[in-house]
Amino acid sequence: MQTVNNNLSRRKFINGIGIAGLSLSAAAPAVAGPSPVKAVSQGADKAAAPGGSYYIQNVRLEREFVREGSEIVGTSTELKTLRIDNHIIGAILPNDAKLPDDKLSGFDAGGLLLLPTFRDVHIHLDKTFYGGPWRAVRPNPKGVFDRIAEEQVILPKLLPTAEERSEKLIALLQKHGSTFARSHCNIDPVVGLKNLEHLLNALSRRKDTFSYEIVAFPQHGLLLSNVEGLMREAMKMGVNYVGGLDPTVVDGNMEKSLDTMVQIAVDSKTGVDIHLHEGGETGLKAVRYLMKATEDAGLQGKMTISHAFSLASLSPEEGREMFSRMADLGITIATSVPMGNGVMPIPLLQKCGVNVVCGTDSVIDHWSPFGSGDILEKSKIAAQLYRWMDEHGLSRALGLATGGITPLNTKGEQVWPKTGDVASFNLVDASCSAEAVARLPNRIAVLHRGKVAAGALGARA
Repeated sequence: MQTVNNNLSRRKFINGIGIAGLSLSAAAPAVAGPSPVKAVSQGADKAAAPGGSYYIQNVRLEREFVREGSEIVGTSTELKTLRIDNHIIGAILPNDAKLPDDKLSGFDAGGLLLLPTFRDVHIHLDKTFYGGPWRAVRPNPKGVFDRIAEEQVILPKLLPTAEERSEKLIALLQKHGSTFARSHCNIDPVVGLKNLEHLLNALSRRKDTFSYEIVAFPQHGLLLSNVEGLMREAMKMGVNYVGGLDPTVVDGNMEKSLDTMVQIAVDSKTGVDIHLHEGGETGLKAVRYLMKATEDAGLQGKMTISHAFSLASLSPEEGREMFSRMADLGITIATSVPMGNGVMPIPLLQKCGVNVVCGTDSVIDHWSPFGSGDILEKSKIAAQLYRWMDEHGLSRALGLATGGITPLNTKGEQVWPKTGDVASFNLVDASCSAEAVARLPNRIAVLHRGKVAAGALGARA
């Protein structure tokens, strides 16, 4: 990886030579070298400093791709100074520019790479074992209905600590560089609206360093558990999307289930985000119905189909036809990049113009014990699965973690950051986006709208 203007190497910075190092949060390994300066923030309950205006020097920005002939073989970078004004990037200055004597705070990134913050667009923050004692998933001989029955017993037991565990999970996401999540939240006869109330409380305490959307999720079946009334109550509490679950397998009536879900969204002037695990023709029939409903109900740009495993059964020709129509309707596909019998056609979806977003889904709960909360890890899995192994492919994989934002566009032109952009970014120990996706470096500092969400900035020596 080629770099330019590298007057302070990343290795020297990490080893504490010449400047005060960035101090890490308590959850991360200690940095070798001199004692770190006092942390600006550890992403705690109170609003994170700094606020107002300040400078960050020695920030590594991607400049362009390095080519040998027609091949992209690396990424060149340069060091810059950022001026942060409240929640935006007020200026991007040459790194050797003389700063005005305006007595603003100054911080030193030590050559760390600037990346956009990450967006976890499918997760369940309201029901997690994270922060509590270890518990593996129990055997599941009867599939989804057996797991729903198990959940009906578990949920009441989790309620007393639901708020605390949700907040710990949010902190875990922040530590891994995510400052936005779309969280599905159970709406069911067992807990009613209590999970939603607890989740809103947890999110409110981190509102300065974390943004979110909420999906009212009828986990036990919209029709099966008869929760249309509860769902409509949830929509009045500031929920952004109406959820649903496998309308044929779980609810037993595809058309009635989907019609009910769409009608709630229309009445509440919100969007739809449905869990659709059903495979093969059963799932495809539901996808086609949702496409028609999107057009008929005026939900263009407001329809998300999560998982959508049935798309893996399409031939390339069938996929191109369906996906082009999806793109025209503004339908989004949310995926956790599953590995198994059916490989999701993410490259073809993207080629056809469909908005593909990524989520970590379950994080240590009774459905799965494997979630790490690191959405960048999903970019790496996608790169491995689809063999995006070269510099260009790895750099494009980053977009799955960031909601499509990448420092360089596909031609290698620098498109992020720009003056006026929201000051939400990660500082990571990597030379470029491609290396970050392949190696999952520590997120040394995570900023959301100009405030530290996790890790810490260190003051200039």
